[in-house]
Amino acid sequence: PKMQKISASIACSLVRRGFCTSTSDKIVASVLFERLPVVIPKIDPVVYAFHEFSFRWRQQYRRRYPDTVLGKSEARGKGDYQIDYVPAPRITEADKTNDRKSLQRALDRRLYLILYGKTYGAPNGKPVWHFPEKIYESEETLRKCAEFALKSVLGDLSHTYFVGNAPMAHMIIQPTENAPDLPSFKHFFFKSQVIATNKFKIGKCDDFVWVTKDELIEYFPEQAEFLNKMIIS
Repeated sequence: PKMQKISASIACSLVRRGFCTSTSDKIVASVLFERLPVVIPKIDPVVYAFHEFSFRWRQQYRRRYPDTVLGKSEARGKGDYQIDYVPAPRITEADKTNDRKSLQRALDRRLYLILYGKTYGAPNGKPVWHFPEKIYESEETLRKCAEFALKSVLGDLSHTYFVGNAPMAHMIIQPTENAPDLPSFKHFFFKSQVIATNKFKIGKCDDFVWVTKDELIEYFPEQAEFLNKMIIS
């Protein structure tokens, strides 16, 4: 009997790859799909003042070169080949119109994709805001389940990069007084990043937005504490 229990445990481990749970306990894999900052964030005024002070302090003790040497260095770069560099604006049209469907906004911040539609565990089956997600079924690993969740929304994963094989966070969803019919399940989050593109064709949802961390909490006020711990940047 003991050997049979061990064999059953090993078989379950091989099939489920470590996710051997009761049939009544669902597992959901979600993807925190983020676009990294495109431009360097603005320097904090206090940090800028410190750098300015440090520069002026070092100038007092810098090595002084003869004027002839300085004249030669200033003459460099002057010619027909010289190109005047004009930086691109930090504020885009999407910023001005608050177009949250565009990736061309909040260029100095991280953006996260959330979807609006029906999903597992939504109260009364109504559409809600949620991350790309999928119920774990017979996938080889939980990360594969997360990949399928994101692929079903994007169509392919050619412009994505999954950070690691393990989930970055998890939470347990249980019924509450306000939602007694809410099913109990375990929610695992994986991180993936946008690679080499600034536009996706998002499908299989009623609506979608790309939002910053602060804006993300507006959509999930009840989970603000959890999101602040999961997203530290």
